[in-house]
Amino acid sequence: MRNAPRIFLLAIGLAAPFGAAAGHAGTLVEFPNVSEQAPAKLLGYLARPDAGLSGMLGNHPNPAAPYPAVVVLHGCGGISSHSARIADRIGSWGYVTLAVDSLGSRGSGITSGCSGRSLDQAFDAYAALHYLSQLDFVDAARVAVIGQSMGGSAALYAVERGLAAQYFNERFRAAIAYYPNCVPGASMTAPTLVLIGEADEWNQAERCREMAKRARADGATIALTVYPGIHHAFDVAELKPGMRSLGRWIEYNEPAARDAEQKLRAFLAANFGETSADEPAGHERQTGLTK
Repeated sequence: MRNAPRIFLLAIGLAAPFGAAAGHAGTLVEFPNVSEQAPAKLLGYLARPDAGLSGMLGNHPNPAAPYPAVVVLHGCGGISSHSARIADRIGSWGYVTLAVDSLGSRGSGITSGCSGRSLDQAFDAYAALHYLSQLDFVDAARVAVIGQSMGGSAALYAVERGLAAQYFNERFRAAIAYYPNCVPGASMTAPTLVLIGEADEWNQAERCREMAKRARADGATIALTVYPGIHHAFDVAELKPGMRSLGRWIEYNEPAARDAEQKLRAFLAANFGETSADEPAGHERQTGLTK
């Protein structure tokens, strides 16, 4: 395998947080890129509802394959144990989940995407969608994309009609963006959920309000939740206490993280036709949470 050294390092990084359960975690995979630009292959972490850690934790309404699926896009710091935990958690809800390594796949010289690689990630999302659609245990008609920060922006780009979506016939069924850089005037090809903190210093909640308010009539619905007083990366438990990163504050907030996870699960279920969502789509929700 061309990137075997990188995959080995990635395996160590992903397995470490699981302690005794490390041997039961997901699978490291390599799959073809769909872009004409390098790399030819992408790396990822695959979790299944019926196997590994997700299977051990599972309590979900999807008893057997083929399963719906979710593509996970990381933030600008790259794939991490947090990405793996997201994959395993969503996997335990009954979804095949693929966390894509967009930076490591492009070589060891790229350690950060904080200068902006969201469009690359949007194309990576389609490579992951194409790969998942060929697996016999995945329902290719029910695949969503979720991302955080840079990956959240990429999730929006992946379903925005004038950006990456225009180049592909395959479609995501839903998109979820945690604290992204929003795109006012967007026309989405799939229902979209945005979750962001009012106090976010990396990406502005106001841009997300503008995106929801000015969403084009020919696009799918955009649901927005803004958390008052909450900062960037509010769902990353390692950021307690908070800290400054590149001059901007990032901090975990348990009530916001828990509420966002509930909204994420309900949104996936509603758009995959499993249950009714708790939150109606198409307008902003202000959630009164305290730190």
